[in-house]
Amino acid sequence: MLRAYLDHNATSPMRPDVREAVVAAWDESGNPSSVHKEGRQARALIEKARESVAAFVGGDARRVIFTSGASEANMLALTPSMKIAYEPVVCSHLYPSAIEHPSVLSGGRFPAGVRTEIAVTRQGTVDLDALASVLEAHDHGAGRPMIAVMAVNSETGVIQPISEIGALAKKYGAFFHLDAVQAAGRIPLAINELGCSSLALSAHKLGGPKGVGALVMTEEGTEPEPLITGGAQENRLRAGTENVAGIVGFGVACDLAKASLSSSDGISHLAIMRDLFEQRLLEFAPDVEIFGADAPRVGNCCQFSIPGLKGETVLIQLDLKGIAVSSGSACSSGKVSASHVLLAMGYDASIAGGAIRMSLGWNSKETEIYALLEALEQICVKNSKNKQKGIVMAQ
Repeated sequence: MLRAYLDHNATSPMRPDVREAVVAAWDESGNPSSVHKEGRQARALIEKARESVAAFVGGDARRVIFTSGASEANMLALTPSMKIAYEPVVCSHLYPSAIEHPSVLSGGRFPAGVRTEIAVTRQGTVDLDALASVLEAHDHGAGRPMIAVMAVNSETGVIQPISEIGALAKKYGAFFHLDAVQAAGRIPLAINELGCSSLALSAHKLGGPKGVGALVMTEEGTEPEPLITGGAQENRLRAGTENVAGIVGFGVACDLAKASLSSSDGISHLAIMRDLFEQRLLEFAPDVEIFGADAPRVGNCCQFSIPGLKGETVLIQLDLKGIAVSSGSACSSGKVSASHVLLAMGYDASIAGGAIRMSLGWNSKETEIYALLEALEQICVKNSKNKQKGIVMAQ
């Protein structure tokens, strides 16, 4: 069975050029911290990739800290103990939005008592008035506030008002950490123009290898307290021998993503396919809810819910038909719960529990969109017939 892979927001398949670079890097036997020739060769590969990652976000290579992924990068950034202009600074309270990735909502190294979630609008954007209100009320005598927001929501694809958040951060002297994982490669990122203090990236969302990411700092002398200590790697900010092959692949993925954004069509073909999908979906499911439809969104993603259909049930049926998508629901310890993102947006659990996310990437094809539409229409027809017979799809 030919599979249709439409889950690029979860992970994007490795690009061929990236795979080739990773395989070649495996032949480098040296430890990048060693001073001999083999070590210097490995170090050169890392520094070349560091330049690529920095260029991808318009930053300085000296401020790129390689990690095992974006979750670690977020954990590294979210600390009460910071340095600004090389001087120790205390961040006394964390303000994440209510729709953040769990690695941010868990608070990093901030204890539970000093975290306040910021509300979002019905369309899934950060409520700027709510953010301004908590920053105004923040006890600046105890330390600086820290804001943590994702640039693009991983479920809805909604683009957050980054510049406005950056302006509030500047006004109230807040440290602003930006989770740019879902934005990277989909919208241009210029770290010095975003108003953020730090930015997290993940390689496998770009068609790079899994298990590597980065935290990029905006200004010289701004540093988080190290999360992993015991070595001088990454300017003493992340101990441990670097993942040379993964980092090399990350750099190549950044180069390719940057070139795609700079090309004449960029990733507009993904937006065309996404719009086609939504248009056809509305034809046979006119009561479908498309989340964030009236907000600015990246062009590769659509999260939707068809009343009467349970997300997990639809996901399994699609998988059996050879189509990979994601459900908006999460399963933990055998219990299914509706998406925290959609609940924060004000949706009822019955609607949120039916959410399905379709996300496109570098190798997506229009035929995959048509396969998904055909399968969804069949599921809707079957569900309609079952209702007429008094049969309810398993909840």
